[in-house]
Amino acid sequence: MDRALLADFLRARRETLQPEEVGLPRGARRRTGGLRREEVAVLAGMSADYYSRLEQKRGPMPSEQMLAAVAQALRLSPSEREHLFALGGHAAPRRTLPDDRVGPAIRTIAEQLSDTPVIVFSRFGEALLQTPAAVALFGDYTRFDGLSRYLVYRWFTDPAQRAIYPPEDHDVRGRVFTVDLRAAYTTDPAGTAGEIVDALLAVSPEFAEVWRRHEVDVTHHHELKRYRHPDLGELELYSRRLVEVASTEVVYEFPQLVGVAP
Repeated sequence: MDRALLADFLRARRETLQPEEVGLPRGARRRTGGLRREEVAVLAGMSADYYSRLEQKRGPMPSEQMLAAVAQALRLSPSEREHLFALGGHAAPRRTLPDDRVGPAIRTIAEQLSDTPVIVFSRFGEALLQTPAAVALFGDYTRFDGLSRYLVYRWFTDPAQRAIYPPEDHDVRGRVFTVDLRAAYTTDPAGTAGEIVDALLAVSPEFAEVWRRHEVDVTHHHELKRYRHPDLGELELYSRRLVEVASTEVVYEFPQLVGVAP
């Protein structure tokens, strides 16, 4: 814990945060901008004396709960929150990344590929955006609700989800979807990924068997994939997968038709 840097950081953030930003009246007697120490203490749910000692470089090492409360009171950004925890002598809690929005960069890419089948997935396999060509090839993946929003859940619970792939490819596809779910589960075992895993273990013996393998990569996951379309027959297309780390969005792009089998 670095008491001096912690005190300086708290003071700097407090002095730049205006009362109106946290729902407090400015009042006629406020001589300077920023919040008062007492106001931060109230917002954080702690005593004014305790918070004042932090800013005066004489406070005890704050707990993670105290730091979280101060971060909330000061409306810290994720990066500022991590910095606060580091100054307070703790590792910052893992960030929870947004999972229900499409970032502007990915949206622009998808719009420019409007004549190509593109699906933007969340890190849990929920379709957030589809181009018209993707809807024509796969159907509307955005229409589902509940756990059925997630591709891996439908794969192991809805036979219609498998109809688009040749039967001989089902094993490898299930393993690939499970590998993707395990990657999300590793960073979010108590959140959405954990909910999906628990639900699948309860209803799908096939998933339970694949999950027990603890695979983290599937070597036969080729870029060339085969699809069965009700009108066009079997299609072979090259797949490209892009990952936007900032929001964990995944884009599947199928830009090149290789062959059509009647």
